[in-house]
Amino acid sequence: MDLVDVSNVSPALFVTGAVFILLIGSFLSLGVVRFFQLRKGQGSLFLGLSALSLAALIWSVNTWFV
Repeated sequence: MDLVDVSNVSPALFVTGAVFILLIGSFLSLGVVRFFQLRKGQGSLFLGLSALSLAALIWSVNTWFV
């Protein structure tokens, strides 16, 4: 069993990733719940916000942490 070495991960990268993962997960779960409640407009909005948060995560990591 090999362990992953995370000693080179900066605290800023960790916090950025954690915040964006919480945003993406929250918007995604709210979108799915709204679709099950047959509120298609709000469900689409939350899924779009989840995709936008993912794009912002990719952009911020590529801009500041590369």
